[in-house]
Amino acid sequence: MNFIDNIPGIWKRAYLLLCLWYALNFSVSTILQYRFETPHTFIFWNALYLFEALCVLIVLIFIYARFLFRFNIYIQVTGHIAGAMLYFFIMGTLSYYLEDYVEGYVYYDQWKDHLIGLLKWEGVDFHNQYVVTLAVFYIIQYFYNVQKKEQEKSELTLKNREMQLSLLKSQINPHFLFNTLNSINTLVGSSKEQARKVITQLSDIFRYALDSHGDQNVKLLQELDFIDNYMRIQQVRFGERLKFVKEVDVSCLGVLIPPMILQPLVENSVKYGIAPKDEGGTIKLTVKRLQDVIYFEVQDDGLGSKAKQVLDGITQPGTGVGLKNTDQRLRSIFGNSAGLKIHSSDLGYTVSFYLPASTPTTETIEIIQEELTKAV
Repeated sequence: MNFIDNIPGIWKRAYLLLCLWYALNFSVSTILQYRFETPHTFIFWNALYLFEALCVLIVLIFIYARFLFRFNIYIQVTGHIAGAMLYFFIMGTLSYYLEDYVEGYVYYDQWKDHLIGLLKWEGVDFHNQYVVTLAVFYIIQYFYNVQKKEQEKSELTLKNREMQLSLLKSQINPHFLFNTLNSINTLVGSSKEQARKVITQLSDIFRYALDSHGDQNVKLLQELDFIDNYMRIQQVRFGERLKFVKEVDVSCLGVLIPPMILQPLVENSVKYGIAPKDEGGTIKLTVKRLQDVIYFEVQDDGLGSKAKQVLDGITQPGTGVGLKNTDQRLRSIFGNSAGLKIHSSDLGYTVSFYLPASTPTTETIEIIQEELTKAV
Protein backbone atom coordinates (compact mmCIF):
# COMPACT_ATOMS: atom_id res chain seq x y z
CA MET A 1 0.00 0.00 0.00
CA ASN A 2 2.88 2.36 0.76
CA PHE A 3 4.21 1.84 -2.78
CA ILE A 4 0.83 2.76 -4.28
CA ASP A 5 0.47 5.77 -1.98
CA ASN A 6 3.85 7.09 -3.17
CA ILE A 7 2.74 7.10 -6.82
CA PRO A 8 1.88 10.68 -7.93
CA GLY A 9 -1.83 11.23 -8.42
CA ILE A 10 -1.44 12.26 -12.06
CA TRP A 11 -0.14 8.78 -12.97
CA LYS A 12 -3.02 7.09 -11.15
CA ARG A 13 -5.55 9.27 -12.96
CA ALA A 14 -3.89 8.64 -16.32
CA TYR A 15 -3.98 4.89 -15.73
CA LEU A 16 -7.66 4.94 -14.79
CA LEU A 17 -8.58 7.09 -17.80
CA LEU A 18 -6.70 4.79 -20.16
CA CYS A 19 -8.43 1.74 -18.69
CA LEU A 20 -11.82 3.46 -19.01
CA TRP A 21 -11.09 4.43 -22.60
CA TYR A 22 -10.13 0.88 -23.56
CA ALA A 23 -13.09 -0.52 -21.62
CA LEU A 24 -15.35 1.61 -23.80
CA ASN A 25 -13.39 0.63 -26.91
CA PHE A 26 -13.57 -3.09 -26.14
CA SER A 27 -17.27 -2.87 -25.26
CA VAL A 28 -18.26 -1.17 -28.51
CA SER A 29 -16.15 -3.43 -30.73
CA THR A 30 -17.35 -6.60 -28.95
CA ILE A 31 -21.00 -5.62 -29.21
CA LEU A 32 -20.59 -4.88 -32.94
CA GLN A 33 -18.79 -8.19 -33.46
CA TYR A 34 -21.53 -10.05 -31.59
CA ARG A 35 -24.25 -8.27 -33.56
CA PHE A 36 -22.84 -8.61 -37.08
CA GLU A 37 -20.16 -11.36 -37.10
CA THR A 38 -20.10 -13.86 -34.22
CA PRO A 39 -23.31 -14.08 -32.23
CA HIS A 40 -21.76 -16.16 -29.40
CA THR A 41 -21.33 -15.09 -25.78
CA PHE A 42 -17.75 -16.40 -25.54
CA ILE A 43 -16.50 -13.32 -27.41
CA PHE A 44 -17.48 -11.20 -24.41
CA TRP A 45 -15.33 -13.36 -22.16
CA ASN A 46 -12.45 -13.17 -24.63
CA ALA A 47 -12.75 -9.37 -24.70
CA LEU A 48 -12.77 -9.27 -20.89
CA TYR A 49 -9.59 -11.35 -20.65
CA LEU A 50 -7.84 -9.20 -23.27
CA PHE A 51 -8.94 -6.05 -21.46
CA GLU A 52 -7.56 -7.34 -18.15
CA ALA A 53 -4.26 -8.19 -19.82
CA LEU A 54 -4.17 -4.74 -21.38
CA CYS A 55 -4.65 -3.02 -18.00
CA VAL A 56 -1.73 -5.01 -16.59
CA LEU A 57 0.45 -4.24 -19.61
CA ILE A 58 -0.28 -0.50 -19.36
CA VAL A 59 1.45 -0.51 -15.97
CA LEU A 60 4.41 -2.41 -17.44
CA ILE A 61 4.61 0.01 -20.39
CA PHE A 62 4.74 2.96 -17.97
CA ILE A 63 7.52 1.29 -15.99
CA TYR A 64 9.44 0.35 -19.15
CA ALA A 65 9.06 3.86 -20.62
CA ARG A 66 10.28 5.41 -17.37
CA PHE A 67 13.32 3.13 -17.51
CA LEU A 68 14.13 4.11 -21.09
CA PHE A 69 13.54 7.81 -20.39
CA ARG A 70 16.94 8.11 -18.68
CA PHE A 71 18.73 7.29 -21.96
CA ASN A 72 19.16 9.35 -25.13
CA ILE A 73 16.46 9.60 -27.78
CA TYR A 74 17.99 6.95 -30.09
CA ILE A 75 18.01 4.30 -27.37
CA GLN A 76 14.45 5.26 -26.43
CA VAL A 77 13.20 4.88 -30.02
CA THR A 78 14.97 1.55 -30.45
CA GLY A 79 13.71 0.33 -27.10
CA HIS A 80 10.11 1.28 -27.86
CA ILE A 81 10.20 -0.40 -31.27
CA ALA A 82 11.26 -3.57 -29.49
CA GLY A 83 8.62 -2.92 -26.82
CA ALA A 84 5.86 -2.56 -29.41
CA MET A 85 6.91 -5.85 -31.03
CA LEU A 86 6.95 -7.62 -27.67
CA TYR A 87 3.54 -6.14 -26.82
CA PHE A 88 2.13 -7.44 -30.11
CA PHE A 89 3.65 -10.86 -29.41
CA ILE A 90 2.08 -11.04 -25.92
CA MET A 91 -1.37 -9.79 -26.90
CA GLY A 92 -1.35 -11.82 -30.13
CA THR A 93 -0.43 -14.99 -28.26
CA LEU A 94 -3.17 -14.36 -25.71
CA SER A 95 -5.62 -13.78 -28.56
CA TYR A 96 -4.49 -17.05 -30.15
CA TYR A 97 -5.01 -18.91 -26.88
CA LEU A 98 -8.52 -17.53 -26.38
CA GLU A 99 -9.68 -17.96 -29.97
CA ASP A 100 -7.79 -20.99 -31.36
CA TYR A 101 -5.88 -22.96 -28.72
CA VAL A 102 -8.94 -23.77 -26.62
CA GLU A 103 -10.61 -24.98 -29.82
CA GLY A 104 -7.88 -27.58 -30.42
CA TYR A 105 -5.52 -25.60 -32.68
CA VAL A 106 -2.42 -26.30 -30.60
CA TYR A 107 0.41 -26.53 -33.13
CA TYR A 108 3.19 -24.03 -33.79
CA ASP A 109 2.17 -23.43 -37.40
CA GLN A 110 -1.36 -22.59 -36.27
CA TRP A 111 0.00 -20.10 -33.71
CA LYS A 112 2.22 -18.57 -36.41
CA ASP A 113 -0.64 -18.32 -38.87
CA HIS A 114 -2.76 -16.64 -36.21
CA LEU A 115 -0.11 -13.98 -35.55
CA ILE A 116 0.42 -13.39 -39.26
CA GLY A 117 -3.31 -13.02 -39.66
CA LEU A 118 -3.35 -10.40 -36.89
CA LEU A 119 -0.85 -8.28 -38.83
CA LYS A 120 -3.58 -7.54 -41.36
CA TRP A 121 -5.73 -5.46 -38.97
CA GLU A 122 -5.90 -6.45 -35.32
CA GLY A 123 -2.12 -6.16 -35.06
CA VAL A 124 -2.41 -2.49 -35.97
CA ASP A 125 -4.87 -2.13 -33.11
CA PHE A 126 -2.42 -3.77 -30.72
CA HIS A 127 0.36 -1.44 -31.85
CA ASN A 128 -1.97 1.53 -31.44
CA GLN A 129 -2.61 0.52 -27.85
CA TYR A 130 1.12 0.58 -27.16
CA VAL A 131 1.62 3.90 -28.98
CA VAL A 132 -1.33 5.61 -27.23
CA THR A 133 -0.12 4.47 -23.81
CA LEU A 134 3.38 5.65 -24.66
CA ALA A 135 2.07 9.03 -25.85
CA VAL A 136 0.21 9.51 -22.57
CA PHE A 137 3.42 8.73 -20.68
CA TYR A 138 5.49 11.31 -22.58
CA ILE A 139 2.83 14.00 -22.29
CA ILE A 140 2.61 13.51 -18.53
CA GLN A 141 6.39 13.33 -18.23
CA TYR A 142 6.76 16.58 -20.14
CA PHE A 143 4.42 18.52 -17.86
CA TYR A 144 5.89 16.78 -14.82
CA ASN A 145 9.37 17.99 -15.83
CA VAL A 146 8.06 21.52 -16.40
CA GLN A 147 6.45 21.51 -12.96
CA LYS A 148 9.61 20.09 -11.42
CA LYS A 149 11.73 22.82 -13.01
CA GLU A 150 9.38 25.48 -11.66
CA GLN A 151 9.58 23.91 -8.22
CA GLU A 152 13.38 23.78 -8.40
CA LYS A 153 13.38 27.40 -9.52
CA SER A 154 11.25 28.36 -6.50
CA GLU A 155 13.51 26.39 -4.17
CA LEU A 156 16.55 28.05 -5.74
CA THR A 157 14.98 31.46 -5.22
CA LEU A 158 14.31 30.61 -1.58
CA LYS A 159 17.88 29.38 -1.08
CA ASN A 160 19.12 32.52 -2.81
CA ARG A 161 17.20 34.69 -0.34
CA GLU A 162 18.58 32.72 2.59
CA MET A 163 22.08 32.99 1.14
CA GLN A 164 21.68 36.74 0.70
CA LEU A 165 20.58 37.08 4.31
CA SER A 166 23.50 34.93 5.47
CA LEU A 167 25.80 37.10 3.39
CA LEU A 168 24.35 40.19 5.03
CA LYS A 169 24.87 38.74 8.49
CA SER A 170 28.46 37.78 7.73
CA GLN A 171 29.04 41.26 6.29
CA ILE A 172 27.76 42.96 9.45
CA ASN A 173 29.44 40.81 12.04
CA PRO A 174 33.24 41.17 11.45
CA HIS A 175 33.92 44.90 11.11
CA PHE A 176 30.99 46.04 13.27
CA LEU A 177 31.99 43.64 16.03
CA PHE A 178 35.61 44.78 15.85
CA ASN A 179 34.69 48.47 16.16
CA THR A 180 32.20 47.78 18.95
CA LEU A 181 34.72 45.78 20.95
CA ASN A 182 37.17 48.65 20.64
CA SER A 183 34.47 51.00 21.96
CA ILE A 184 33.72 48.67 24.87
CA ASN A 185 37.41 48.39 25.66
CA THR A 186 37.63 52.17 25.85
CA LEU A 187 34.49 52.46 28.00
CA VAL A 188 35.63 49.86 30.52
CA GLY A 189 38.25 52.27 31.81
CA SER A 190 36.01 55.35 31.87
CA SER A 191 32.41 54.18 32.39
CA LYS A 192 31.69 50.58 33.29
CA GLU A 193 27.96 51.26 33.35
CA GLN A 194 28.08 52.56 29.78
CA ALA A 195 30.19 49.57 28.79
CA ARG A 196 27.56 47.20 30.19
CA LYS A 197 24.83 49.00 28.20
CA VAL A 198 26.83 48.63 24.99
CA ILE A 199 27.40 44.94 25.71
CA THR A 200 23.64 44.47 26.22
CA GLN A 201 22.88 46.34 23.00
CA LEU A 202 25.45 44.28 21.12
CA SER A 203 23.91 41.10 22.52
CA ASP A 204 20.45 42.20 21.38
CA ILE A 205 21.78 42.98 17.90
CA PHE A 206 23.36 39.60 17.40
CA ARG A 207 20.38 37.76 18.87
CA TYR A 208 18.13 39.53 16.37
CA ALA A 209 20.56 38.75 13.51
CA LEU A 210 20.87 35.09 14.43
CA ASP A 211 17.11 34.66 14.88
CA SER A 212 16.31 36.23 11.50
CA HIS A 213 15.31 33.95 8.64
CA GLY A 214 14.83 34.83 5.00
CA ASP A 215 11.13 33.97 4.70
CA GLN A 216 10.06 34.95 8.21
CA ASN A 217 9.06 38.59 8.23
CA VAL A 218 9.22 40.70 11.37
CA LYS A 219 7.22 43.64 12.62
CA LEU A 220 8.59 47.07 11.83
CA LEU A 221 8.70 47.75 15.58
CA GLN A 222 11.22 44.90 16.01
CA GLU A 223 13.32 46.16 13.13
CA LEU A 224 13.34 49.66 14.61
CA ASP A 225 14.50 48.33 17.99
CA PHE A 226 17.34 46.61 16.16
CA ILE A 227 18.23 49.84 14.33
CA ASP A 228 18.09 51.82 17.61
CA ASN A 229 20.58 49.45 19.26
CA TYR A 230 22.80 49.59 16.19
CA MET A 231 22.80 53.39 16.11
CA ARG A 232 23.38 53.73 19.88
CA ILE A 233 26.52 51.65 19.53
CA GLN A 234 27.63 53.75 16.56
CA GLN A 235 27.00 56.92 18.57
CA VAL A 236 29.27 55.59 21.30
CA ARG A 237 31.98 55.38 18.68
CA PHE A 238 31.34 58.71 16.91
CA GLY A 239 29.99 60.74 19.86
CA GLU A 240 28.38 64.08 19.02
CA ARG A 241 29.43 63.77 15.39
CA LEU A 242 26.59 61.34 14.71
CA LYS A 243 22.92 62.19 15.21
CA PHE A 244 20.02 59.88 14.46
CA VAL A 245 16.42 61.01 13.90
CA LYS A 246 13.35 58.88 13.30
CA GLU A 247 10.09 59.98 11.76
CA VAL A 248 7.83 56.92 11.86
CA ASP A 249 4.09 56.74 11.34
CA VAL A 250 2.76 54.81 14.35
CA SER A 251 0.21 53.06 12.12
CA CYS A 252 3.14 51.33 10.39
CA LEU A 253 4.69 49.77 13.50
CA GLY A 254 2.80 46.50 13.05
CA VAL A 255 3.66 46.13 9.35
CA LEU A 256 5.62 42.99 8.48
CA ILE A 257 8.89 43.50 6.62
CA PRO A 258 11.92 41.33 5.76
CA PRO A 259 14.37 41.24 8.70
CA MET A 260 17.51 43.40 8.59
CA ILE A 261 16.30 45.28 5.53
CA LEU A 262 17.03 48.76 6.94
CA GLN A 263 20.41 48.11 8.56
CA PRO A 264 22.52 48.18 5.35
CA LEU A 265 20.95 51.54 4.42
CA VAL A 266 21.77 53.06 7.79
CA GLU A 267 25.24 51.51 7.80
CA ASN A 268 25.93 52.93 4.34
CA SER A 269 25.10 56.43 5.62
CA VAL A 270 27.33 55.99 8.67
CA LYS A 271 30.29 54.52 6.82
CA TYR A 272 30.31 56.58 3.64
CA GLY A 273 28.35 59.71 4.53
CA ILE A 274 28.97 60.71 8.15
CA ALA A 275 32.18 58.95 9.23
CA PRO A 276 34.50 60.62 6.65
CA LYS A 277 32.98 64.07 7.30
CA ASP A 278 34.94 66.02 9.91
CA GLU A 279 31.95 67.73 11.47
CA GLY A 280 29.77 64.60 11.24
CA GLY A 281 26.09 64.86 10.45
CA THR A 282 22.57 63.54 10.89
CA ILE A 283 20.90 60.38 9.62
CA LYS A 284 17.13 60.51 9.30
CA LEU A 285 14.92 57.44 8.99
CA THR A 286 11.42 58.05 7.62
CA VAL A 287 8.62 55.51 7.49
CA LYS A 288 5.12 56.55 6.46
CA ARG A 289 1.98 55.08 5.01
CA LEU A 290 0.86 56.22 1.59
CA GLN A 291 -2.62 54.69 1.37
CA ASP A 292 -1.89 51.05 0.52
CA VAL A 293 1.94 51.08 0.54
CA ILE A 294 4.61 51.83 3.12
CA TYR A 295 7.35 54.28 2.17
CA PHE A 296 10.85 53.93 3.65
CA GLU A 297 13.64 56.48 3.38
CA VAL A 298 17.11 56.82 4.90
CA GLN A 299 18.64 60.25 4.37
CA ASP A 300 21.90 61.77 5.58
CA ASP A 301 23.60 65.17 5.22
CA GLY A 302 27.05 63.64 4.87
CA LEU A 303 29.48 63.80 1.97
CA GLY A 304 26.88 62.70 -0.58
CA SER A 305 28.27 62.70 -4.10
CA LYS A 306 31.70 63.60 -2.74
CA ALA A 307 31.79 60.27 -0.90
CA LYS A 308 32.90 58.44 -4.01
CA GLN A 309 36.42 59.58 -3.19
CA VAL A 310 36.42 57.51 0.00
CA LEU A 311 34.34 54.50 -0.99
CA ASP A 312 37.25 52.08 -0.60
CA GLY A 313 38.02 52.24 -4.29
CA ILE A 314 34.38 52.02 -5.44
CA THR A 315 33.81 54.65 -8.11
CA GLN A 316 30.02 54.90 -7.88
CA PRO A 317 28.10 55.61 -4.70
CA GLY A 318 25.52 53.03 -3.69
CA THR A 319 27.28 50.06 -5.25
CA GLY A 320 28.46 48.50 -2.01
CA VAL A 321 27.67 44.87 -1.23
CA GLY A 322 25.17 45.78 1.49
CA LEU A 323 22.99 47.94 -0.76
CA LYS A 324 23.25 45.52 -3.67
CA ASN A 325 22.19 42.69 -1.44
CA THR A 326 19.26 44.69 -0.04
CA ASP A 327 18.16 45.74 -3.52
CA GLN A 328 18.20 42.13 -4.73
CA ARG A 329 16.27 40.92 -1.67
CA LEU A 330 13.55 43.52 -2.19
CA ARG A 331 13.24 42.79 -5.90
CA SER A 332 13.18 39.01 -5.44
CA ILE A 333 10.46 39.21 -2.77
CA PHE A 334 8.27 42.12 -3.93
CA GLY A 335 9.20 42.60 -7.60
CA ASN A 336 11.34 45.11 -9.46
CA SER A 337 9.18 48.06 -8.43
CA ALA A 338 10.25 47.55 -4.81
CA GLY A 339 13.97 47.99 -5.54
CA LEU A 340 16.07 50.72 -3.96
CA LYS A 341 15.88 54.28 -5.29
CA ILE A 342 19.20 56.01 -4.70
CA HIS A 343 20.07 59.68 -5.01
CA SER A 344 23.35 61.36 -4.18
CA SER A 345 24.08 65.11 -4.20
CA ASP A 346 26.40 67.60 -2.53
CA LEU A 347 23.83 67.89 0.27
CA GLY A 348 23.90 64.23 1.20
CA TYR A 349 22.69 60.78 0.35
CA THR A 350 19.15 59.38 0.11
CA VAL A 351 18.05 55.77 -0.25
CA SER A 352 14.35 54.91 -0.43
CA PHE A 353 11.98 52.10 -1.27
CA TYR A 354 8.37 51.15 -0.67
CA LEU A 355 6.64 47.89 0.21
CA PRO A 356 3.04 47.07 -0.62
CA ALA A 357 0.64 46.96 2.29
CA SER A 358 -1.82 45.68 -0.33
CA THR A 359 -2.17 45.98 -4.09
CA PRO A 360 -1.18 49.57 -5.02
CA THR A 361 -3.67 51.68 -6.92
CA THR A 362 -2.82 54.05 -9.75
CA GLU A 363 -3.41 57.02 -7.42
CA THR A 364 -0.99 55.58 -4.87
CA ILE A 365 1.71 55.00 -7.47
CA GLU A 366 1.39 58.63 -8.53
CA ILE A 367 1.81 59.73 -4.90
CA ILE A 368 4.91 57.53 -4.60
CA GLN A 369 6.40 59.01 -7.73
CA GLU A 370 5.81 62.50 -6.32
CA GLU A 371 7.55 61.50 -3.08
CA LEU A 372 10.49 60.06 -4.98
CA THR A 373 10.71 63.21 -7.09
CA LYS A 374 10.79 65.33 -3.91
CA ALA A 375 13.56 63.11 -2.54
CA VAL A 376 15.61 63.70 -5.65
